[in-house]
Amino acid sequence: MKPVQTDPASRHSPWRALRHPAMRLWTGANLVSSAGTWMQMTVQNLLVLQITGSPAATGLSLAVQAAPGLLFGVAGGAVVDRWPRKVVVAVSQAALGLVALTTALLVGLDVLNLPLLLALSAVTGLVAAVDGPATSLLGNDLVTPDDVPSAIGLGSVTNSVGRLAGVGVAGGLLAFTGPEAAYLINGVSFLAVAALVPFLRLHAQRLGDTLPVEPVPPAGSVVPVPAAAQVDPVEPAEPPSSSLDGIRYFLSRPRLVALLAVTAVSAVFGRNYSLTLAVLVTGALAGTTQDFATVAAVLAVGGIVGAFFAGRLRRPTVRIVTLLAASGALLQVLAGLSPTFALLLVVVAPMAVVESLSDTAGATVLQTDPPAAMRGRVLGVWRSASTAWGLAGPPLLGLMMELMGVRGALVAGGLVVLATIVAGAVRRRLTVARPKVSAETHALAA
Repeated sequence: MKPVQTDPASRHSPWRALRHPAMRLWTGANLVSSAGTWMQMTVQNLLVLQITGSPAATGLSLAVQAAPGLLFGVAGGAVVDRWPRKVVVAVSQAALGLVALTTALLVGLDVLNLPLLLALSAVTGLVAAVDGPATSLLGNDLVTPDDVPSAIGLGSVTNSVGRLAGVGVAGGLLAFTGPEAAYLINGVSFLAVAALVPFLRLHAQRLGDTLPVEPVPPAGSVVPVPAAAQVDPVEPAEPPSSSLDGIRYFLSRPRLVALLAVTAVSAVFGRNYSLTLAVLVTGALAGTTQDFATVAAVLAVGGIVGAFFAGRLRRPTVRIVTLLAASGALLQVLAGLSPTFALLLVVVAPMAVVESLSDTAGATVLQTDPPAAMRGRVLGVWRSASTAWGLAGPPLLGLMMELMGVRGALVAGGLVVLATIVAGAVRRRLTVARPKVSAETHALAA
């Protein structure tokens, strides 16, 4: 009997990861938790406005929650590397649940004020500095190494669906109940995930990412090292001893540095579509808030589609991420030049797909390029860096829109991203060509 042939595309589908029972459980729990998180985030801004009546206070609460990711992201990644993944996820999810339930109680008793809310936001950000890398990597530990790209794609789909559901449910809760319901539901969802984690079974091939211990050879003997076992000279042969080694390792990997540079420039000068497109739709295009809601829905659906296709990428590379970033920048320029709302929608759909593809491909590189002992630290470094550009991007874009107008800001931002990518490509070609010229010169001299 001939073996059953599987469709090559299906092997790279994000749904492939669901063939693992533990991954099915984790995906269901993660979907509920993601929806609850987005629901709470949607309600929190309105809650701050309700308490203070100040937009500045709303921005302050977001900054306070983001700050721990900037300051303690690297340390959080080190915790993820040093402690069992399931323990870290269970504890962090339980802690986030308790914070959400505490907030719901304070809102219900009508005793929540701005200082208390800021303190709770800071605690949430501090726990999230550990929870973010841990939950990202736990899904990978539930599948075979070959299915890791599918698991990452599935995680992106789950987050996009959870975002769409969470924002929609938040609107209904605000209309019929109060903000405390969102915090209550989110807290319960966190506790449910924490209760489920101990029952998740890590895949046999991923229970331990350490190499088997070989017997010690006799003194003075020479043992040949097989080529397959030789250690990449760039990667440390032993696990690092401190969280600072995570930064040193990250900087020693040119591909990770290149990924960081491309993503940072793209994030700062573009991609803040909830800000730039809101101003474009309601300002230059004279649209309504309902028109922007349509744009937001297209962005969310495009994110789901992009994550689905990203799960089919077998081995994403930094080059693929760079090409996607360049495509997104070009689409951003076209969005800035769109004369009508209908044409803007035509451009927004592929913008969302490309952004999601790029994010998911980049996440796959981050979670598969480093050795197992370094993945938490690498994600911690990334979290600190992404928090920094997340804080810097909106104010800079706001200033650009003040000086150039929203269309000028979109076009200029896209051109900056394209120029950065071209400059990086030229620099890489010159770096590769220089050793060849030097070698030819030495050969001629000899």
